Formats: sequence, C-alpha cells, structure tokens
Amino acid sequence: MAGIIAAHGRGGTGAIGIAPKAKILPVAASLGTDLGGQDNVALGIAWATANGATVINISGGGNPSPDLRLAVEDALRKNIVVVAAAGNRPMSQVGFPAAYPGVLAVGATDRSGNHADISVTGESIVIAAPGVEIMTTRRRGAYGTGTGTSDAAAIVSGAAALVRSRFPQLTAAEVIRRLTATATDKGQPGHDDQYGYGALNLVAALTDDIPSIAPPNTTIATNAPEPSPQGGRWVAIWGLVAVVVVIAAFAVHVYARRHRGRRGPVA
Repeated sequence: MAGIIAAHGRGGTGAIGIAPKAKILPVAASLGTDLGGQDNVALGIAWATANGATVINISGGGNPSPDLRLAVEDALRKNIVVVAAAGNRPMSQVGFPAAYPGVLAVGATDRSGNHADISVTGESIVIAAPGVEIMTTRRRGAYGTGTGTSDAAAIVSGAAALVRSRFPQLTAAEVIRRLTATATDKGQPGHDDQYGYGALNLVAALTDDIPSIAPPNTTIATNAPEPSPQGGRWVAIWGLVAVVVVIAAFAVHVYARRHRGRRGPVA
C-alpha cells in the first residue's frame, strides 16, 4: 500500500506511486482478535494524528470498535483526510472504519473502469478507484500486483496527498469535496452504492475550478450510537498509512498481518 502511494522507482526504472515524493515511516501494529486488532489500528491512527498527519489511509477494516470510532472522529476534527477501503467480497457490507461518517470510503473499479466484482457495495461508499491487478512494491525489492479495495484506497490516499500539496489552504472537507466533485460519474446518476460519487479523476482534481464548500458525507456524528457488527469480518487489516503534506509528502505506514484558491506546486 505504501508503494502505491509513494514508490519513486529506481532511477529511470521501477514502479512510481501516486505521490512519489512521499516518505514512508513504518510503525508496527500487532493484530489479535478482530476487536483487539481494530483497537490497535485505533492506536496507530491516534499516533498519526498526534504526529501531524494530514491524510490517513486504512487499507483494511472489520467490525466496529469504540476506540476505532473515537480515533477516527479525533482525526476528522483535526482536519485530517481519513481514507479507508470499503471491503472485498465475500463481505456483504462496507466494513469499518470505512462505514463511519466522514471517512472517505473507497470502492474498486476493474481494468475497464467499471465496478469490480470483488468490491462490496453500500451507501457509505464515497468514491471508486482502480483496484484490479495494481502493480506495486513487495518485500525484498520485488514488485507484484494486488487486487482489492485496499489498493483502490491507497490510490485515493495518494490523490488526496497531491491535492493537499497543490491546494495547501484547503481543509480536509474541501479536499474530499474536490475529489468527489471532479470524479467521473458512473452507474446511476449522482451517488450510488457501487461508485459513490464516481470514479477518481486525478487530473480534474488537480486542475478544475471547484467552489470551496463542504462536501457530502463528511459530518462527524459524535453522538451517534455505535453501529452493530457487520455480517462478515475481514480476516486481516492490511495496512495503515498516514501522509503529511507540508512542502513535500510524509507518510506513516503501519504494517499488519498481511502483506481556490491559490495553488501551490504538486509534491
């Protein structure tokens, strides 16, 4: 996931990430039971929030956790874009933290740009991005492909990092607004359960003129009851990446069990 966001190649060769000037700092996260694993991810989110992250990518998910919800809400209050994978089939519903209000929940498209069969659907999905056979870095200097909403979420997180770099005055809500307002509408007109507000269009997100207004689906429901567990959990939480965009991008990666405004330069 970190490679999708920040890989910078090997000279003139190798994989290039969405935001190749990002730097990656690995942080260990121990995963036990589903609830314990989610609580450990909450600790990672809290650490990233406390250390200046402006984008947090969670390529994975599972059942709800009170600590996870509080960590996400704190990150949102502190002007951080929180991006999370919606989930892969055979899950039947969007997992957590993607299903929490205010999170940029990402579904996957296939190589033809259509809804990927592996991607779950649901009203919580905000945007879609490529998620089938995505080339990225592997351990020990290798490269390989991955398929899933985790890969799609990493692409959207890289896009959010670039938007925050090009438009440093934008709030997190305005960054999400820019990504959703410039997305290519697919499926049913407007928001739908497969693509959210559409498929990511990174060029448009970086160049179009967008009014600075609050985006949809970004309200923090601090007093809402904790949702009930989903009917189907993720086996593992694959990775958490926090990206700091000041002058260049700075990323924090938590390895898990498995693998207008006035414009500034693009980092």
